[in-house]
Amino acid sequence: MSVLHQCKEKDVQVFFIKEGYELGNTISSKVLAFAFSLSAEIERQLIGQRTKESLERRKAEGVTLGRPVGSKSKQTKLTGKEDVIRELLKANVSHSAIGRMFGVNRQTVTSFIISQLQDR
Repeated sequence: MSVLHQCKEKDVQVFFIKEGYELGNTISSKVLAFAFSLSAEIERQLIGQRTKESLERRKAEGVTLGRPVGSKSKQTKLTGKEDVIRELLKANVSHSAIGRMFGVNRQTVTSFIISQLQDR
């Protein structure tokens, strides 16, 4: 609704063709804009409430929410680049430099090497 507020401040009239509404500087336009704003706020609150209730219900049913403790994603930004990383390591390129090449942190490279490339 901030868009409508900005339009109102600049004396811009807004026309809703499909619904046939016209928002300008009249009192009825202000009431209509307020009603739209209130409706949107209520909808946001209802969505949040439904989401919270659903999560609480799922927890009560014993469903584990989110990622299981201790599990890691099977795919990272470095997945599929194992051969390139092996070649870079053979060329004595540092973990930091490899991280910069692929846009990841040095520790991400180190963890990937430990979990994916060692013992293979």
